[in-house]
Amino acid sequence: MSSDLSRVIVEDFLESSRMCIEAIASELRRFKRDEERKVHLFYIRKSGLNEVVLDGGHFFLRSSVEYSNPQIIVEEVQGIIAARLLEVCGNYFEYYGIHEASRADVDEICERLIRPPSGKIFPFLLNTDDVEPDRYSMNPLKESIVESGQSAFPSASVKTERLEVDQEFMRKYEGSLISRDEAELIERHLETCNNSYVDMVDAVKYEQLEGLSESFGIDLCLPTMRMPLTVLEEETTDGLLHHIIRESHRDYESVERVYSCMGRSMDKRTTLLTVPHSEKGYGSKRAAVGRIYFEGVKLKSVKVTYRATPLYPNAIDPADISIAKADDSFTVEGERLTNYDFSETPSSPQFILCSLGSPEDAVIWHGIGAFGASQLVRSYITTRVACIRDSMIRDLKERYGITPKIPLQFNLVPKNMWVHPVHDNIDASIGCVEDLRDLAKMGMKLELLPAHEYSRG
Repeated sequence: MSSDLSRVIVEDFLESSRMCIEAIASELRRFKRDEERKVHLFYIRKSGLNEVVLDGGHFFLRSSVEYSNPQIIVEEVQGIIAARLLEVCGNYFEYYGIHEASRADVDEICERLIRPPSGKIFPFLLNTDDVEPDRYSMNPLKESIVESGQSAFPSASVKTERLEVDQEFMRKYEGSLISRDEAELIERHLETCNNSYVDMVDAVKYEQLEGLSESFGIDLCLPTMRMPLTVLEEETTDGLLHHIIRESHRDYESVERVYSCMGRSMDKRTTLLTVPHSEKGYGSKRAAVGRIYFEGVKLKSVKVTYRATPLYPNAIDPADISIAKADDSFTVEGERLTNYDFSETPSSPQFILCSLGSPEDAVIWHGIGAFGASQLVRSYITTRVACIRDSMIRDLKERYGITPKIPLQFNLVPKNMWVHPVHDNIDASIGCVEDLRDLAKMGMKLELLPAHEYSRG
């Protein structure tokens, strides 16, 4: 069945997403290598965690999965398959030239998909480890996450010793959000994850991806980069993310520039550019309410209040809204941000800032315009434009060898996103889909988002 599935998907992709293939192949021809830069990724097999170190001679294509649910969902699988298709087709047609694909071309593309990535384009997963562990009300551990007081923690800080599968969740959502086999898989990895929630999630998803690779006939075990908390914890105060946080808080004008990129007003200054964590462990950006204070042009302080906040519902029951429970208030002196040290002031920077530390040359968004936030893409691109103009975050090239650019922006077409064949939800776990052919028949349709249409001037 695997060869049939991959062929169905490849043929639809070649027919419906030709513009995306042409765009990445064209960009590849103009791509300038930076072989001195080192990119550290990892993947998990039964033997354990394996590190991958690549140089900047690769064209990095970013996809992602979430730490807000251990089980891998239909939407995530589609994004990973899209990344492999873009990678293989981009490498193939850049080498052989754009042409109508023959049967022999399709055969060769399918054969390359069976193997791990090996060409100039290299797909990887950028997984944000500061997200709440049950952001979308689809985590089978949800009740114990709340009861253990960790619902407003960043996922990177969540411990598993008090977590267990919620049987009420299973009774309600088995077959629509999760399968019994996946619940057992999660329980097994809870026993072997060394009390680390993100390690457990990665282990579960990689084991699922290994099985799916055989089913689809496509190697789906893409290497991962965790950001921003894992990177901030590991790097020194001279590291890139530390520099980005310092630069964005340097003075009134620096904060104002980031606000402008985000489409925010400086009148109230309630959007925090990095959200300081509470000593109680809270780090949820949704649960944090803040205010930035200045003394003239100098950053004086940032006040942070954490309070119980509703997050988001799953697609099966719109009334089942997850919650981040928190209660704390404190003030961070401005100097702790202008002279930033994560070990002293742990915090979660806004994605548009920390993503500057990602090696991505192209990105895949999931359903922008329906399921994904168009405003995030606008903020992302506008920030990149500001860095290219050198009006924001100084010395990226001089100190870190990073030449700011606007990566190619690909998007899973919202109306053609994969959904559960019966329940019609994109957040169904892959284990709920009885026949993967039902997904393959939905095709694989990507679109190119024009960067100029998403820039805030």
